[in-house]
Amino acid sequence: MTLTAFKNPVFCALDTTYVTKAVTLAQSLIGKVGGLKLGMEFFYANGPAGYKAVAETGVPIFLDLKLHDIPNTVAGGIRAIVPLKPTILTIHTVGGIAMMKAAKEASLEGSGPSPLVVGVTVLTSLDESDLGAAGVSGTTVDQVRRLAGNAQEAGLDGVVCSPLEVDVLRADCGRDFKLIVPGIRPKGAAIGDQKRVMGPGEALARGADVLVIGRPITQANNPADAAEAIHAEIAASVPGS
Repeated sequence: MTLTAFKNPVFCALDTTYVTKAVTLAQSLIGKVGGLKLGMEFFYANGPAGYKAVAETGVPIFLDLKLHDIPNTVAGGIRAIVPLKPTILTIHTVGGIAMMKAAKEASLEGSGPSPLVVGVTVLTSLDESDLGAAGVSGTTVDQVRRLAGNAQEAGLDGVVCSPLEVDVLRADCGRDFKLIVPGIRPKGAAIGDQKRVMGPGEALARGADVLVIGRPITQANNPADAAEAIHAEIAASVPGS
């Protein structure tokens, strides 16, 4: 399974605990986005039943649970999730190479297509001062490159990174390594709690595979229109998109 099958690179983050709201948003975005992201907020509140309600729309699902524990526990979590048939799953790269290997191996044990397993590097809400306070030396880019290199060594399909690291990771990791990119803010959108952000067209031009966009779509008066406006912004800045 590869993300190159998606003609629309935008995955909309449905950050809500309400199943009805998530399903309504999902239905309104059919044909407007390439996929939907469900995170821990939604999954912890509603579990597999809530996930299945959204998945029934037929839109590809990015299940963003950011698993991080000892290798055996994370592998068990992956085995529990794979039957839901998400398109993308996330784990934390800081869990180490052994944990990432165990997660990827567990994802391949089921029947049918396996999900892409990608590793979260440095959250887009963090900058160098935050990393320094946590005891991480060097620049944000240095840390992202270290973690992405570990993820590739462990056999993961790609990583989650901010748009500011896309070009260097594309050079480091090659074309087939998937870059899933939050921190995308279309024209006129508020930055909110994000610190490392970029417009959708520039992020794609640098080599992003998937753009994760939440509030600029979900908090718009008309989410479908907002998604179409983002697609138009991309088309205007990325030839052939």
